[in-house]
Amino acid sequence: MPTAPISEYLLRILLPQIPAPGVTWLQNQLNNLKAEKEFYLAFSVASRFTGKKKLNLTEADLLEAETLRPGFNPASWTADQVARTLLVLAIPHETPEAYVATLNRVFSTADLNELATLYASLPLLPYPEHHVKRAAEGVRTTMTQVFDAIALHNPYPHDYLPQEAWNQLVVKSVFNVRPLYQIYGLDNRRNEALAQIAIDYAHERWAAGRTLTPELWRLVGPFLSPENIKNIEKLLQSPEEIQHQAAALALSESNLPEARELLAKQPNLTAAIQAGNITWQTIGESAYHA
Repeated sequence: MPTAPISEYLLRILLPQIPAPGVTWLQNQLNNLKAEKEFYLAFSVASRFTGKKKLNLTEADLLEAETLRPGFNPASWTADQVARTLLVLAIPHETPEAYVATLNRVFSTADLNELATLYASLPLLPYPEHHVKRAAEGVRTTMTQVFDAIALHNPYPHDYLPQEAWNQLVVKSVFNVRPLYQIYGLDNRRNEALAQIAIDYAHERWAAGRTLTPELWRLVGPFLSPENIKNIEKLLQSPEEIQHQAAALALSESNLPEARELLAKQPNLTAAIQAGNITWQTIGESAYHA
């Protein structure tokens, strides 16, 4: 993926929103970045010049981001995050290996905010196939801010992580109560192994008398079987309406005859699904912000 259009876009949305001295500093850095040492220094001090204010982006800005890089959503990005991403895109190098070596060194010394920026920037960087191990390492982090940067609103995991690492990302999101609806491309990469993990986790939570996010059943719907559909029947007995919605939506995604029969007994929920009033997006938003 060519990085020049991305850099041009990032500059266009950033420069009008930072102080004039910050504009001058950043342009000087990008125009004169010749050595690795200069990059490290600029990367570390960027926030002093740009500030950390969240960018004010229009719908047109966000649409352009999606057009440039499907899945790229800078709605929550801050000024220093954009500036640092511009610097990372401008790392001086002659080979992919040299670029990755510099990137690895800055990952190893980055603070929490810098790490989050680096992981969020992965889908924009050159040589994307070289960053798979780095992304998988981000999935294993215990720092919520860093995990969210790789897991949420980030198309890189969907596009490049192998199934085992992808499943780990999704399962960890469930365990840590992160919003599944913010995982880019989740439906595209649902798989039977992930569905079974979700069902096993549901059994553990139920056995312990604990609550369970209704988003979990998003992972299960396409893989319902005569053996596991009893879990959906149990869900329909929940006192919570949102669990009923999740059950019905999971049933609607299954071709299993038993699923269609069970869904037919829920005409109100079926009508709401058909009208677009119940979606995994609405369930996720309701569950996460309740």
